[in-house]
Amino acid sequence: MNLEPFPQWLRPPPGGFVAEDLDRLPDLPPHTELIDGSLVFVSPQAQFHMLVITLLDSALRRLAPSQFRIRREMTVTLGRDQRPEPDIIVIHAGSVGGPELTTYRADDVVLAAEVVSAESRTRDRERKPQLYARAGIAHFWRVENADGRPVVYVYELDPATKTYALTGIHHDRLKLTVPFDMDIDLTEIDRL
Repeated sequence: MNLEPFPQWLRPPPGGFVAEDLDRLPDLPPHTELIDGSLVFVSPQAQFHMLVITLLDSALRRLAPSQFRIRREMTVTLGRDQRPEPDIIVIHAGSVGGPELTTYRADDVVLAAEVVSAESRTRDRERKPQLYARAGIAHFWRVENADGRPVVYVYELDPATKTYALTGIHHDRLKLTVPFDMDIDLTEIDRL
């Protein structure tokens, strides 16, 4: 059995990787994230994950006012060694940038949403919300799988503590007034 040599670019530099490295390192797998200076490679996603992203992406694009845009699976640079890739983000329309843009800034983002997967459970439930809150992203959604149906945990940033407060748990319908008015039928996942 021939093992491929360990790629040198995988060896972290002193002090760890930095956000710009995601644009410079050769042959990075798609959807590589940078969390706490370490590269995080994404495992293949389950169908539930893909269906929830499709459902939310479609609904948010339909409902978002003109001052917002929806992006899926784009990184957000939160600091020198933090460049996670939320599943869905809502950004200010003025932040769109050109076709070569590879990352958004925390100031561009109004909402970050993560669909929890088995391999990313701790990151999606704990570490990423901490990072998004500290960076000042006002809204965070965590989506869990409840027997094939999405359950959306909605959080809002407390600006005094820079932590998220749970404002609701939504099972069949996601009806909110922030960051804009929306009414999303989560049972639509059955028709995708």
